Amino acid sequence: RTLRYVPESSQDKIIADEDVFETLLKTFKALFVNDFSRQADILALLPEVKCQYLELLTVAQKQSEVNSCNHQGQQHVFTPEEVLFNTLGFTVSRDQSSLVSAGTGVFVTKGFVPKGTVVSMYPGTVYRKHEPIFFQSLGNPFIFRCIDGVLIDGNDKGLSRSVYRSCSRRDQLGPFQMSDESWLTATPQNPLAVGQYVNNCSHEKAANVCYQEFDVPGHFPVELKQYLPNIVYSHDTESHLRCVVLVSLRDIKQGEELFSNYYTVVS
Repeated sequence: RTLRYVPESSQDKIIADEDVFETLLKTFKALFVNDFSRQADILALLPEVKCQYLELLTVAQKQSEVNSCNHQGQQHVFTPEEVLFNTLGFTVSRDQSSLVSAGTGVFVTKGFVPKGTVVSMYPGTVYRKHEPIFFQSLGNPFIFRCIDGVLIDGNDKGLSRSVYRSCSRRDQLGPFQMSDESWLTATPQNPLAVGQYVNNCSHEKAANVCYQEFDVPGHFPVELKQYLPNIVYSHDTESHLRCVVLVSLRDIKQGEELFSNYYTVVS
């Protein structure tokens, strides 16, 4: 086992929360614009922001026409992975790990990840210290423990899957989805939501990413919450939604597998 030493919980930040927020905002806006044709119900209830997205759509269409020589005036729809590459300059995806008997891992499949970049997110149901998770935890290797004791269940199968889907549909407000269920499938709409499959580092494979906790601020755009791969277990909680992102510790090249550090000691 390897250990990552954190002097104080307040120092467990590789990059500023503002940088995490801006990265997620940039990526989610690009996904929203790419999926613009399916956002009519949401935009009908948000006329004040519709103009902003129409401007972004116009820019995206012009860029698409330049790249594809398509002058038909129709929006070209990219895959989520293509959106991620066009927005952040890289794509990540799940594949067989390079470690023997490690199962699934996560790789940079295209592009280049600079040091200090949000490279993925850890999806799942968020549990506070006092909330029941015993049955979900049985034989479950996907439970992430935050520094303050908050737990995130990133298992996409069994009881964990059912709990997440139930909580997600519970919190939906009309056309507004408060979270993303697609990470439970093989084709997540948020291509960053694969962090639960990042394998632990070893003496041969040093960590190139690390976990960083991020509380989603109250002013996060409601129309973009459909891409957040986390949901709170208790509906009546007033605290901010906890997310965990993985941040690159160094430059990561195309073809490299991501490795994190599972064991953190907080002094």
